[in-house]
Amino acid sequence: MSSSSRRSRTRRGGSSSSISEEQISELLSKLQAVLPESQARNGAHRGSAARVLEETCSYIRSLHRELDDLSETLAALLASDAVTAEQAVVIRSLLM
Repeated sequence: MSSSSRRSRTRRGGSSSSISEEQISELLSKLQAVLPESQARNGAHRGSAARVLEETCSYIRSLHRELDDLSETLAALLASDAVTAEQAVVIRSLLM
């Protein structure tokens, strides 16, 4: 079956992998619960699905930036004289 046939079948609701509105709402609530911005306004009204997805994407991008920064810091630390060879081995083993 071609991918276009599968897509059209899914759009028509003929696929067993369709997700109900209730499931989407539940998944959005779960996403919203792990977002720092959403936790701050926990008692406030729920945001739209688009807003929750935008916040999720933004949060993931910020986590990627933070990971990149931490990786650079760790690489600089491991390359410096501040860490012994034995300590570097332990650190590298913890990261693997």
